[in-house]
Formats: sequence, structure tokens, C-alpha cells
Amino acid sequence: MQSLHSCVQGPGIGLKALVNKENNRVIFAESDEDFIDVLFSFLTIPMGTIFKLIHNKSPTAGIGCMDNLYKSIMNLDEQQFRTEACKTMLLHPRNAAEVECKRLKLNIDDDEPPKYFLCDSRDCRLSGNKLLSHYRNAVCGCGEHMGFEMVLSKKESKGRVFDARDRGVFLKGLTRFIITDALEVMPASIESSHSLLYALQVTDGKNIEEHSFYIGVDKVLTLLKHSLIAEALLTKTLLEQNPEPESGKEDFCCSRYAKSRKAPASNARASEDFVDLLFSFLTVPLGYIAKEMCNTFGGCISHLYKSVEKLDTEQFLKSCKHKEMLLSPKLAPDFSYENHPLSIEEDIHPPYYYELGYKSVGELKSDKPFIGHYSTLTVMDPTSHFKEATSGGFLTGPAKFTVTDNLIITPISPIKCLSLLNKLEVSLNDVKECVVRVGYEEALKLLLASFVSESALTNAFLREANP
Repeated sequence: MQSLHSCVQGPGIGLKALVNKENNRVIFAESDEDFIDVLFSFLTIPMGTIFKLIHNKSPTAGIGCMDNLYKSIMNLDEQQFRTEACKTMLLHPRNAAEVECKRLKLNIDDDEPPKYFLCDSRDCRLSGNKLLSHYRNAVCGCGEHMGFEMVLSKKESKGRVFDARDRGVFLKGLTRFIITDALEVMPASIESSHSLLYALQVTDGKNIEEHSFYIGVDKVLTLLKHSLIAEALLTKTLLEQNPEPESGKEDFCCSRYAKSRKAPASNARASEDFVDLLFSFLTVPLGYIAKEMCNTFGGCISHLYKSVEKLDTEQFLKSCKHKEMLLSPKLAPDFSYENHPLSIEEDIHPPYYYELGYKSVGELKSDKPFIGHYSTLTVMDPTSHFKEATSGGFLTGPAKFTVTDNLIITPISPIKCLSLLNKLEVSLNDVKECVVRVGYEEALKLLLASFVSESALTNAFLREANP
């Protein structure tokens, strides 16, 4: 057996793998539920969080056009957004499964936990508007700022008997799994390991070597990055064969409108509702994209998603609800908006109560008090101001933007549009204006194209889908 490949520093998970010495490739790895829970949690993470994590680790890495969307938000003036919170929400999207992910042995999301702000007016907390905000500087219905920060009192679990099978997050405890180099996960068994060896034509035991690894947060981030843009995932990550693969290896040719110029598209003129749609892609969980790409994209994430589908719920998953979190992940509460073309289901807020306790010191709770003076709080929509008639997107309007083929978004400027045509060496005689309307199918094509391609507008609107 080989020695550990990395020093044991900080929290981590032990992992064993069989390696083919002839080609220095991982045949498969074996682990308990701790590591598989971390892998499955990838499906719950919003794309904006994934890009932020990968960009912090490797600034040159890209995921289709998603990095351009993220940078466009960073560069837009806050006045372009409906509220102060909107920009923060897009740059730091919340995970609808964040409560579960906080229990992972290795949680790669380093964002701060949710914060809780009440109205500065004590009377308003108890008998007035009774509002709660997760973002500072929201304005209450009474006109006061919601700057009174509180800590959520946690429920006490009394008399619970510990069962080792409860220790997993999405999976039951005391289970072991096999992970292939392409990120297929299956229950560990002699039959499945033999099948993998035969499939890879590994028949000589002398060519097999057992390695031990210690997986920390950095390795998990590398796994996440490679799962999006590489094959032979475990080989590249565990054996440190880490050349940067090219993003955009697949082409997807996949009421609202954008005016597109030239084929292939050079840029588009779009209103704020179209740009809202593009920015909302960063709030979409990776599992939603994997679900929609399963029949068209054979990457590692699709293999991971299909592995969850195949697992017997009663034998391996905590519950049907936990399996649903992975196969049909929801948007975090408040991250959708009216008339969104994709209509991805949004999670709901837990209940919140403000209890006036001893000596008039208040407590914020998520379990209903049995006695005492308390009020039930309503969570404010951070994308709109109090008592607005509709829940719009993230941007204020009316506004116009320029959107390039690789989804760099800036406030509209005729001078910049002409400069872009010159940069692309496009003659004005070759420019043709097309009007496209974006419904569910077009929005889905655009989402998938932005994930795997660097020519999102062209692939979404001007090319036929691959057979």
C-alpha cells in the first residue's frame, strides 16, 4: 500500500483507490457515506457559488459563459439593481439545502450563514409590520431601517438516542460505495468491482496497486472543477494530473425578447427582463442543469446525477425528501421571480417568531413559543420594496443592455457596439437584425449553452440542436 498522498492538515476524509500501474489511471475508489455525501452535495450548489469557489482557487478557470455572467454582475453599478440586496444575492446565491450541507464532513461553501434583521422599532416587531430581513438596510413598512440584528435561537434536541445510521447527510450511515473514474457511484460489492475490472480489461493483478488518500477542502474544490469540464475525474484529481481542460467542449443549439445581430451572433440588444433571466442562471442549482442535460451530455456530473437516480431510496437514502433534494433541487427562498421562463420551484422559508422574554429581551426562534408574548414574522422579499404589487427580477427598469455572444453584459452603448463589431472584424453590410422570443424551451437552451459553450447566443438561437 502506498503512503498518504497529502499531509493530514485540518478536516478531511480518508479514501482508498485501485490504480492501474500500466497507464497510471484510477480504476475505482472506495469510501463510506461521508465522501459520497460531499459528492452528492455538488448537485445542490447554485452555479454562482460554484463559479465563485472555482474562481477563488483558479482565476483562469472558466465554465462556459458563467464566469462572464458573474463578472458582469460584479462590474454593474448597484443603482442598476432593484434593491441593495439584489447584487449580493446574485454574487452569493443561497443553497436551498444549506441546512443539510452545513452537516457535511467537508463543506466547501465558505459563505456566511444567513443573517436576521428586524425593524429598529420595537413596537413594529411585536405589533406593527412584524417583518424579518436576511439583508441589512432593508426598509420596513413603517419607514424605519431593519438594522436590528438578532441570532436565531436553535432548537434543543432532548432525549434523542444516537444511531450510527443517522450520521449521514443525504445517505444513511454505515454504508460503503464504489466511485469510478467518471464519477459513477454504486454500492460496494465484489460483483460491481469485478465488473469494473473486466470492463477496463484489467485482468492481471500485478498491474493493480492500492493507494490511500486524504481528501481535504482543496481536493474537493478540484473535484468539483474537474467534474464540470473534464473526464477521468479521479485520475486527474487524486493522481494530480491536472492540466486545465478547455471549457465549451460541447455545443448546444439550444413574453421576452433580445435582438440578435449576425450569424454567428456578435451581440444582442436586450431589455432588463432578458438580462434578469441570464443573471438568474447563477442561482440555479447544478442538479437542475444535470437533470436537463442527462440525455445530451455524458460528462461526470450527468454520471453523478444518474447514480442518485439508481440508488434504492429505502436502503441507502435518508428519505424520499433527501433524494428529491438531489434530483430536483429547488431555488433558495426569494430567488425566483414572477414570470420566470424556467419556472424552477422555489423553496419556502421556515417559520420565524419574535418572542418577548424576561426583562423585555427578545428572542428570535424558528419553533413556536408555547407561552409568552410573541409575534409571527414575515420574511421580506429582498428583491422588492415593501408593499410592491409584483415581485420582479433583480434589475431595475426600464433599461437596455448589450449582451455579447459569450454573455458579457454592459449598459447599452452604441459606441461600444460599433467597437465590438470592429474588433470582431464584422462588416456593417454583414449585420442582420433578428428578433427572438424567449419562452421555456429557449430559456432552457440558453441555460445549457451558457454552461458548456462560449457562444451562448449563437448556440441557443441560431443553431439546430445536436441529434
